Amino acid sequence: MEYEARYYFNTNKFNDLVDKLKNIKGIVMEDRYYEKTTQFDHPSNNISFYSKEIDGRFRIRITKNKKISKCKISWKRRIPNCNSDGVNKEEEVEVNINYNEYDSLMFINNVIKMKSVESYERYSTLFVNDEIEIAVDEYPFGIALEIENKSITNNPSEVVKKWISILGLDINNSYKLSWDDKYSELCKEQNIEQYNHVSFDLPMPEVKE
Repeated sequence: MEYEARYYFNTNKFNDLVDKLKNIKGIVMEDRYYEKTTQFDHPSNNISFYSKEIDGRFRIRITKNKKISKCKISWKRRIPNCNSDGVNKEEEVEVNINYNEYDSLMFINNVIKMKSVESYERYSTLFVNDEIEIAVDEYPFGIALEIENKSITNNPSEVVKKWISILGLDINNSYKLSWDDKYSELCKEQNIEQYNHVSFDLPMPEVKE
């Protein structure tokens, strides 16, 4: 189970957020990574992952910079009462695979007829310790600050709330839905064409200050 809270900011807040996190004792800054995530749906429309009954996302993600290249398959699904105390709780399963096998994995997905529904690019900068992972994610439409529990001994909701407090944020202002919900909302609000594949080279809405 994943426990997290997410906040969105205008792109120009990136340096402020990173500087703030650098000055917090007890967490370590990792490298900045490029990520591309592609989301797929079940071949049968009768059991679509995007249905209200399932409400899940099957994803293949590559992560890379000059030092490393990684690939993983993941499944993420909202559960009932997923944010009853303000912290998002979602079912999540991840499988790491060899980055060099990415093309073969995509080929197999085509063979079993999983439908590529949407994809997105982002850059991610991580701050970590034994109990928390804080990601500053640069999407084409804005910055997402994600606070995710990593402790295996402490209450996961309380860990997330603790770090929300350390960062001076209000749990009531966290965003409860996924990136694609936020992107869709922004497109509708700002009357901008919505794309299934979100990348930095396309016209994008923006999170306002």
